[in-house]
Amino acid sequence: MKRAWMIVNAFLKTPSFLRMEQAFLAAAKKAGLVLEVKGNDAFISKESLTGHPDAALFFDKDVRLAQRLEMSGMRLFNSSSAIAVCDDKTATTLAMEKASLPQPQTLLCPLTYAGVGFDSLAFLTGVGDTLGFPMVVKEAFGSFGKQVYLAQNIDELKKSVLDTAPRPMLFQAFVSESFGVDLRVYVVAGRSVAAIRRVNQTGDFRANIESGAVAYPHFLTKEEDALAVRACRACGVDFAGVDLLFSKNGPLVCEVNSNAHFMGLIQATGVNPAEHIVQMMKEVL
Repeated sequence: MKRAWMIVNAFLKTPSFLRMEQAFLAAAKKAGLVLEVKGNDAFISKESLTGHPDAALFFDKDVRLAQRLEMSGMRLFNSSSAIAVCDDKTATTLAMEKASLPQPQTLLCPLTYAGVGFDSLAFLTGVGDTLGFPMVVKEAFGSFGKQVYLAQNIDELKKSVLDTAPRPMLFQAFVSESFGVDLRVYVVAGRSVAAIRRVNQTGDFRANIESGAVAYPHFLTKEEDALAVRACRACGVDFAGVDLLFSKNGPLVCEVNSNAHFMGLIQATGVNPAEHIVQMMKEVL
């Protein structure tokens, strides 16, 4: 019987993560795949890889560990390079730009360092002139929309930059048509398996379920379907949750999430991405 590891973060034990872990284990049992859960704390040394299987479902963002597993010859779902591109929103932006995929107009904040900061914020005047207000400010690293802000004017923009530095960030044009609404498309092996429309009626501009949004099943248009698949291809992922924004000119790529949560999607659509991911692994192994 085929076997694989499932790599999870040993320190994230929220109910949502635990439910997804159980969903993967149930899907693996149903598919006849032996899936052994391993926390990332089990791999401090390379000797801990002795007797490893041929593949692992890497459901974490520990890129260095992913690289070590790949160096040992393991096939990861997703690869270390794909996780790195998705985890860094600035890298995702560049991947979309390289693939000529539509996304909100985006500017990258110049890098600074801890203990240095910005001795001048004059560059923000040009950012404001280019993107206008309100404007979305995103930290490069973050989840559940917690590191995403809406700057209403130049003063709020300066404050958000000063509060965030030296962490890398980007500036993005605000898409008013998608205020509090977006699409989450789950793509596995180059195919969209399910989609939800997330609607936040609390007044929050973010459509994350963790920010109060409610999920509804969504039937993708051909354009939405094709864009989600192409976004995954641009990031090199085997599976991902792609967030699309609505705009007057058609759908736009917002983010690509290499280990997107899917319990809300299951509840809204009845489709279990874990089953599709496990089946993909079986076919590749």
